[in-house]
Parts: sequence; C-alpha cells; structure tokens
Amino acid sequence: MPSREIALLTNPSAGKGKGANARERALPRLRGAGLTVRDLQGRDAGEALDLARQCVADGVDALVVCGGDGMVHLAVQALASTGTPLGIVPAGTGNDVARYFDIPRKDADAAVDRVIAGATRTIDLARSGSQFFVTVLAAGFDAVVNERANRMTWPKGQMRYNIATLAELRVFEPLPYTLQLDDRRVSLEAMLVSVGNGPSFGGGLRITEGAVLDDGLLDVVIIKPISKPDLIRTYPKLFKGTHIHHPQYEHHLVRSVTVAAPGIVSYADGERFGPLPLTVECAPGALTVLA
Repeated sequence: MPSREIALLTNPSAGKGKGANARERALPRLRGAGLTVRDLQGRDAGEALDLARQCVADGVDALVVCGGDGMVHLAVQALASTGTPLGIVPAGTGNDVARYFDIPRKDADAAVDRVIAGATRTIDLARSGSQFFVTVLAAGFDAVVNERANRMTWPKGQMRYNIATLAELRVFEPLPYTLQLDDRRVSLEAMLVSVGNGPSFGGGLRITEGAVLDDGLLDVVIIKPISKPDLIRTYPKLFKGTHIHHPQYEHHLVRSVTVAAPGIVSYADGERFGPLPLTVECAPGALTVLA
C-alpha cells in the first residue's frame, strides 16, 4: 500500500514563534507514522498560497498547516471544493477553527495524531466572489478596530487591539446598513453586522452563537444601536454566547447575504477581506477537514 503524502505548510511567526515550534514537533511525528511529508514555508502569504495550490494540484493526500486562523484561511483558498483534506496543528493566537473541531490547541503531538488518524469531516464554507472563509465575517465595529490596529506600529500583540478598541469606542457611531437577506431587503442602523459560517472568531468570541458548520446556511447577526457603556458590558457575554438575550440582538439564517455600509473594510478569519458592499453565500460541503 503506498504511503500517504501530505504537505506541511508552516507560518513560523504564528503565535510569536509557536508555529515554528509546532512544526519541529509535527515533522518527525508525521514521518515516524510512515507519512511522506513535503515540508514547506512561504517567505510571504503570496508564496505560501502558491505552494499550497501547487501541492493540491499535485494530488497530495492532505494539506496540513502549522499556524493560526490566518494560515487556515490561506490554505482554504487552495482547498475549497477540491476534496483534498485540511489538517490543523494549532499555533496561532485565536485558533477558532481548531476550536470548532475540538483539535487540541496546546498539545501539538495530540493535534498531529488527529492528522495521522485520518478521520474526516465535511463542512460548508462561506464564499464571496473567489474568496472563502471558515469562521466569521466582521463588518462593523469589530472590523473598524481591526483596521485601526493594523495601521498602528506600537504596541505589539493583544495590547494593540485593546488600545484600538478604546480609541474607536470614543468616536464610533452606529452605521447605516442595507442588507439583502436572501430575497428580503432591510435598511437599518447597527453597531455591527457579522456573517457566520461557524459560531466564533477572535479567540472564542461567540458572536454568531448557534451557527452550524454543515447546515447549508449562513448566520447573520445584527447588533442594533446600544450605548457605549452597554457595549462594554455586553462584550464579555460574547465568550459564552449569552449576548443573544440582549434586546438589540437580531439573528437571521440565510443562504446568501449582501452587506452594504459606508467606509467599512470587512475582516474574515481575522484577515482583511474586502470593502463593503460584499455578497456572501454558503458553499455547502466545500471543505474536508481531518478531525
């Protein structure tokens, strides 16, 4: 029986170097299990994506990433609708996709063992044009915070996002949105609109609580205007999903949604995705995951 061949694609800088450390543990363990491994690192995101696409075109049995949700996002652009499975050795900051599949996030050896076992699950992806995402599209206050943080050169790490959040909170006002929810058009003001393929983003913020990965639907969550003190009080509830009881929370299940609002650059899987307006649709069964 021929050996399974996998590609191991690493973001060495993920999680402040955890990506490189995870690779050092994964590589010998995979080879020790009898797998043929292509050990790959791109010098930048563009080269990493080229490497991923080439491996899929060559017919590898799986593409395994060492990194966080950003690395998963990159791999998914090469894997969507190909049938080639994605494996994950979590090494990022948020690791929401690993969280979806209960892949060990603090034990690289245990995560690698999931890859070796070879069991798979097929899930949906969200698609906008030629781009795909796994987790959540942020298209409001959360996207504005990401955009400000990306313009900042100091400080590094999570503190930069905390400062960006405080800075935006002082000036942020509800945005006028126009939404096309399947065949229904809605205009309203909101603090944010999120489109979920999965239930969480940002390291366990369960903004689209209840989203199911293989139901053929997207979950659109709207937080209508609330006061800034109320926004601060509501934020911790996102980690448990209990924000769904807030009177300004609204939830829709759709196959397709168009989100339009002025001046917003959306983020998906924690990565800059594109300016609004955007149309997002469900791509049922578009990704196979080793989980």
